[in-house]
Amino acid sequence: MTRKTWLFLIPFVVFLLGAVFLFRGLYSDPTKLESVMVGKEVPVFALQDIYDMGKQHDRSMLTGRPMLLNVWATWCPTCYSEHTYLKQLAGQGIYIVGMNYKDERDKAIKWLADLGNPYQVNLYDPDGMLGLDLGVYGAPETFFIDSKGIIRYRHVGDVNPDVWASTLKPIFDAMQ
Repeated sequence: MTRKTWLFLIPFVVFLLGAVFLFRGLYSDPTKLESVMVGKEVPVFALQDIYDMGKQHDRSMLTGRPMLLNVWATWCPTCYSEHTYLKQLAGQGIYIVGMNYKDERDKAIKWLADLGNPYQVNLYDPDGMLGLDLGVYGAPETFFIDSKGIIRYRHVGDVNPDVWASTLKPIFDAMQ
């Protein structure tokens, strides 16, 4: 092969590799992001309560009962859409801890005052450090935590009636 032929083949090979990569993406499920934290304890943390800057929460508050840890933010439109359903779940006795992620405290407090508060406790993670330790990609994400503080499942995307009934409720019920 001549040098000219090789120069022609390089862009062609790059194009083929890119096409294969993009084609694979068409058939992947964007809500299934593997988490190395599943099966492990919630990382050690100390975060302020969203309402009370003098009150600190740590990992121990995520033990004692099965619960959801919902990562949310006011800048997240999908968080807005799932908020009503989270209030319904809380009304059914599901214990939900909120973690306000990379947000402004004042905006978050106003959001909860305007839309209602489905969370029994609200953690404030302005720098996203706990989110980073959990492997959070963005909001919303919901972690299922058993009574011993072990992460049993991670759901990326909104929690809605269809997803809850088909996937999430059986997982939560198994943690009971």
